[in-house]
Amino acid sequence: MTKSALQIARAEYQPKLPKALKGFVKVVEGEKTQSVADQKEIEGLFPHTYGMPILKLEESSEIPHFPAINVGVILSGGQAPGGHNVISGIFDGVKKLNPDSKVYGFILGPGGLVDHNYKELTADIINEYRNTGGFDIIGSGRTKLEHEDQFDKGLEILKELGIKALVMIGGDDSNTNACVLAEYYAAKGAGVQVVGCPKTIDGDLKNEMIEASFGFDTACKVYSEVIGNIQRDCNSAQKYWHFIKLMGRSASHIALECALQTQPNVCIISEEVEQKGQSLDDIVTYIAGIVAKRAAKGDNYGTVLIPEGLIEFIPAMKKLIAELNDFLAHDDKFATLDVEEERAYVTANLSKENAAIFASLPAGVARQLTLDRDPHGNVQVSLIETEKLLSEMVADKLEAWRAEGKYNGKFSRQHHFFGYEGRCAAPSNFDADYCYALGYTASALIANGKTGYMSSVRNTTAPAAEWIAGGVPITMLMNMERRHGMMKPVIQKALVELDGAPFKTFAANREDWALNTCYVYPGPIQYFGPTQVCDQPTKTLVLEQGK
Repeated sequence: MTKSALQIARAEYQPKLPKALKGFVKVVEGEKTQSVADQKEIEGLFPHTYGMPILKLEESSEIPHFPAINVGVILSGGQAPGGHNVISGIFDGVKKLNPDSKVYGFILGPGGLVDHNYKELTADIINEYRNTGGFDIIGSGRTKLEHEDQFDKGLEILKELGIKALVMIGGDDSNTNACVLAEYYAAKGAGVQVVGCPKTIDGDLKNEMIEASFGFDTACKVYSEVIGNIQRDCNSAQKYWHFIKLMGRSASHIALECALQTQPNVCIISEEVEQKGQSLDDIVTYIAGIVAKRAAKGDNYGTVLIPEGLIEFIPAMKKLIAELNDFLAHDDKFATLDVEEERAYVTANLSKENAAIFASLPAGVARQLTLDRDPHGNVQVSLIETEKLLSEMVADKLEAWRAEGKYNGKFSRQHHFFGYEGRCAAPSNFDADYCYALGYTASALIANGKTGYMSSVRNTTAPAAEWIAGGVPITMLMNMERRHGMMKPVIQKALVELDGAPFKTFAANREDWALNTCYVYPGPIQYFGPTQVCDQPTKTLVLEQGK
């Protein structure tokens, strides 16, 4: 396989570890825990893994003897930079405890466990993937583990391979699966531990014990580099407004972090839109107002950052989508209509309020809302080209203002969606170190017989040697939510906190960034050089920890 110069150099990088993980460790138990909400219901569903204490790993002077242990690893859900380093950390950790230990990877996600599709990860394989992006060492998948027949089928191959511990590397849904699996195997006395690792570039899997989900740092740096490049071009040509949609359906952490890094003219935060009960027209009017004010100064250019899931946070649009889902799920006539007839038919069958909103949408977006549906019959809002929707409606608003004599500028626009570009990037030094430490921590939790825990590494704005490694019970992160018409236990998503330091910092500066050209150009991720350039964490993390 031909490798780039960077690949060859990065293979030699040795991730930094917390001081406590460099030798042998002991586990120190902290306070007992409870779930973030719905304590009675969660405890009832997870009697064997509920209420466990928070764990901290500390240096130990004892040299313990650990028997060889076989560990299985699963990469679950969407890719995130650093997954290979989590597996490398697990591998090095269990091999240090006993060189005869083995690591098996299940192919293409949780489905590999159910289908008995696996391979042993040897040192030769692991060394090919250290400090690289992607999940291609074993692939990933989105199979949900929620039925006992799946658990039992997985247990067959775990017993056959002598696997005593399983590490689930994934986001909130994947770690919910890990929690359910840990409880089932504990209740059954199966002798299989289950440990999770927090992954998602969206940044919505975190709390005081999980400071960041891995991949967020790298993805935001990749997006911010390209946004900075666009802003450089924007400031050079001075003739385009760039509407940039950023990945992150359930929360706006990526958009907020990229705004803090690049200082665009506009950044919409979905959580604020929902809290203020803003309409689509409110958002369009806000953007158009900034375009008009900049045009009055002779600046007919700018950048607008838009979170992928914005539509779902606009209360009126949320109601429209809910009614569309219900109506189209039970209507047989719609599928027989011509394109020209569809819109009029849908409008006629909606409530007056939703019909008015539907009629106000550009034709392309209105059609997307009626055609693109997932297997459950719901609108796939992530496929809606929100950046084009907003730019088109802003253009219409500006033309109306021009007719009224309120606007006299030029509005040429470009559209971008940054998503997959950031999911498999070579991990930043922060993510390379953080992921390796998460994997190494998971191996220590396994060695100490723990199950139902998520690997936790904290104090991450300090140098890596000062990071605090430990474990947090997954049940601590859970609550009950309605999914597909039923109440189910799931990990609570962490949304942007409007009273948190990152948002407050953004809010305090956005008026200045809107009217003036305050662009910052972060440049590409740096892997070699001064630590203040190469090892810096996200702005979000620094602000959250007050450093």
